Amino acid sequence: MEQQLIGRKKELKLLKEYINSDKSEFVAVYGRRRVGKTFLIRKSVGDEFSFFVTGVHGAAKSEQLINFAIALQKYSCAAQLSVPKNWILAFYELSRYLESLPAGKKVIFIDELPWMDTAKSGFIAALENFWNSWAVLRNDVKLIVCGSATSWMINNLIRNRGGLHNRLTHHLVLEPFTLCECEEYFKAFGFSFARKQIAECYMIMGGIPYYLSMMEKSKSLAQNIDLLFFSKNAPLKDEFNDLYRALFKNASPHIEVVTALAGKGMGLTRQELLNATGLADNGAFSTVIEELEHCGFVRLYLPFGHSAFGDEKRLQRNTIIQLVDFYTLFYFNFVRNNRYQDEHFWTTSLNSSLHSTWSGFSFEMLCLNHLNQIKQALGISGVQTLACSWHTSSGRTHGAQIDLLIDRKDDTINVCEMKFAKGEFEISKAYEKSLMNKLDVFLEESKTRKSLLMTMITTHGVKSNAHSGVVQSEVVLDDLFV
Repeated sequence: MEQQLIGRKKELKLLKEYINSDKSEFVAVYGRRRVGKTFLIRKSVGDEFSFFVTGVHGAAKSEQLINFAIALQKYSCAAQLSVPKNWILAFYELSRYLESLPAGKKVIFIDELPWMDTAKSGFIAALENFWNSWAVLRNDVKLIVCGSATSWMINNLIRNRGGLHNRLTHHLVLEPFTLCECEEYFKAFGFSFARKQIAECYMIMGGIPYYLSMMEKSKSLAQNIDLLFFSKNAPLKDEFNDLYRALFKNASPHIEVVTALAGKGMGLTRQELLNATGLADNGAFSTVIEELEHCGFVRLYLPFGHSAFGDEKRLQRNTIIQLVDFYTLFYFNFVRNNRYQDEHFWTTSLNSSLHSTWSGFSFEMLCLNHLNQIKQALGISGVQTLACSWHTSSGRTHGAQIDLLIDRKDDTINVCEMKFAKGEFEISKAYEKSLMNKLDVFLEESKTRKSLLMTMITTHGVKSNAHSGVVQSEVVLDDLFV
């Protein structure tokens, strides 16, 4: 049975337009590992490639050239395998083969392109030469390149200052599924998960199609998580190291950074992160942060009061770096903590304080990943906004913080509280007092003159009682499935 494509309608439409255009196209597709880039490209072309090759992870130049030659022999049906001595000759042989084909579009797909660019291999220069001296002079070449090493794709293709400068005709970023697309996936494959279970699944794995494809519809969510992460030969038990080492040539500093951030919900400033990791404050550290951001593992944001609408400049001293990758957060909270190798660690953790703490923070991350849906639910889709956080600097109110502020251009701020509850969330007298105090301190310290709207984002809404009047607007889990 052919696997169907879930979501990706916009990306599929664009790819087909590029492939069917009347000129040569150079298209780069990038995004986090396991997000479905190769599957999307195959669906857009229908496997009707003139040439298709995938880079080999960790292989030397000589092995990459052999791999390229094997693919070329397969497509050209050559009697003998001829391995070129360098990349210039490899792309020359590719152009000769393509010239021998009948008239019509010639789709070339190079998957995991960054893995081919080994040290001092001359790969980029040869790719530049292939495109600039041959492909671009024709109108039938469709060169599609793909890679999970997002930072490499951006720096070497999109921001290239050499022979490939401004040569890309298009680039597509493939994002993880939204909650709505996850629900569509589960329905398409016969799962009967309720929305709260889908949300919890998202909080564990994010919207990564490859991870979802490993789940079994005959098992509950808890059983699936135990099997995937904690059973004897759990397929995702060692995913952490595999994931980071596949994306970064030297993954050690990247792992040190995410390790330091894992226990810091709101994140750390650059200096705090340097202190926590012991890494040197230099350009290499900046590159590590940039690469983690490009790959979707961290986000960079400014706390309330340090940014303005339309101001793209980042104040490095105040910029906060926050870990936002769901799998990584789950790994540090549960997989790494499974010291006794309990094959049912997830099931036995469901009612623990560890699970409660994790679910609270992970739900906040889920909300941040669905800000557009939250804005739509609040009726402010057309209003320019900034999403930021705030915490008090006052000793007398130690611990007061707001994890999500939606700062609006219409002189209003939604002060958001996010709660992942089993049923309706009930506001107690003490919690009402805490919310009112938080608003007072925020007004006093921020000096804002904007109107404040206390907004609750919960799974099943806020229970009406004597203390629920403090809430002025609500968003529920169903609103995020749009």
